[in-house]
Amino acid sequence: MTDGEAGRGRESVGGREKTAGITETGEGGHETRQGDHPDGREGLESERGRRETADERADRQWQDLMQEIRVVQTGVQILLGFLLTVVFTPRFESLGSTDKGIYILTVVLGSLATGALIGPVPFHRIVAGRQIKPHAVTWASRLTFIGIVLLLATLTSALFLILRVATDDAIVPWIVAGVAAWYLLCWFALPLWTRYRYTAQRKE
Repeated sequence: MTDGEAGRGRESVGGREKTAGITETGEGGHETRQGDHPDGREGLESERGRRETADERADRQWQDLMQEIRVVQTGVQILLGFLLTVVFTPRFESLGSTDKGIYILTVVLGSLATGALIGPVPFHRIVAGRQIKPHAVTWASRLTFIGIVLLLATLTSALFLILRVATDDAIVPWIVAGVAAWYLLCWFALPLWTRYRYTAQRKE
């Protein structure tokens, strides 16, 4: 048996010979099998049922990430646009120093969130064609996550300012704390719980 035949077996299925792939251990301990790609190119077949190369996986993850960013960017841009106009309204002059400080903090947080969420676009443009798409996906994902955290802080700060102006100060912290807890539940706790539970079940 030659070196090229080592690690390969042949099994008869319905009178036809089928080449078994080479079993490898991939990232995270998942077992992968190298075989023929559906379109004739070499790919990887994993337990998750996807057969794609590293570049194909990076392209798919990038498209998914761009869809997510589009959803978040719309809300951030509308919120920041609203915040920037507040300073030009007559009511702004009547705000106390504390409220003005909260407003400035909110605008700064909104600007930082916008920068982080738009960041993946120029990042991709600068590194495009350098054959480093997987690394671009990693850094774009980090920027997106940072932007979401900053968006959470922006929304919380804006809500705190609006409620201070609109209602009794005594109940404001409780309302803001409840809304912030809801954001944390929807944006982080629920996805992390789902990820842990169903990933653990699949490993079993």
